Amino acid sequence: MSEPVRPQVAQRRWLALVGIRLAGVAGAVLGMVLAARAHDLLPKLIGIALVLSALVVIAIVPASLAHRWRSPPAP
Repeated sequence: MSEPVRPQVAQRRWLALVGIRLAGVAGAVLGMVLAARAHDLLPKLIGIALVLSALVVIAIVPASLAHRWRSPPAP
C-alpha cells in the first residue's frame, strides 16, 4: 500500500480546498453584483453565467480534489 500523508501535505491540501471554495464564493458575489447593477442584457447575462459557473466550482472542484487526495483504506 502507500504510505500515509505527512501533516504538512495534508495542511496544504486543506488550505487549497478552502481557497478554492472562497474563490468560488467571491466569483458568485461578483456575478451577483454585476447582474444586479447591469442595465443592459449582455452584462446581466454575463453576471448570471458567472454566478452559475462559480456555484459549479464551489460544488464540484473541492469534491473531486478530495476524492483524488483521499487516503487509502487501512488494512
